Amino acid sequence: MKKMLQFIFGLFALITFFIMGCNFWIEQQTQDRLYSDSNAIPSKTVALVLGTVRHLGNGRINRYFQYRIDAAVELYKAGKVKHILVSGDNRFKYYNEPIEMKKALMAQGVPPDIITLDYAGFRTLDSVVRAQKVFSQDDFIIVSQAFHNERALFICDFYKINAIGFNAKGIPLAEDLKTPMREYLARFRAVLDLYVLNTQPRFLGEKVEI
Repeated sequence: MKKMLQFIFGLFALITFFIMGCNFWIEQQTQDRLYSDSNAIPSKTVALVLGTVRHLGNGRINRYFQYRIDAAVELYKAGKVKHILVSGDNRFKYYNEPIEMKKALMAQGVPPDIITLDYAGFRTLDSVVRAQKVFSQDDFIIVSQAFHNERALFICDFYKINAIGFNAKGIPLAEDLKTPMREYLARFRAVLDLYVLNTQPRFLGEKVEI
């Protein structure tokens, strides 16, 4: 029993070490390409907005969603991007993140003809790789919260995509601890996907011109 407990503790410590190491690696590698000021960020043709659910289970607006939309609108109105690619999950009949993002952007004055929808952005990896391989984009601005942008930029680095991140407003830890904690595991998974498992997007398909 003692040896078993020592093994379990050692395994737990090893996994924790790798998780923390992945977090540090991603954070340090991407910090110099994150922007929170639309006046300071360089202009690029396309902004890639990463998707999330629009409404929470209680019916309230998901602030992560709203703040990403607000950030994309800010970039567009500041003349920093000419086109917006919204990428999200559409695996179920009545669940469509890209459509919801387009509606929210249009409600704030973004013209529909400069919005392109990626319906197969099931994960961050899918959204980033599809931006390159399906929509032919190798140089763009990623729009999401800072913690999410860091992971997305890390994936971009692996695929030699010249991207930068524009940080949408975040949510205080006191109001949402679950999402930042889950991010630690997501970063560990990202490293495994890229450097061990060679994980590919679920769908690629034909090229789409922007």
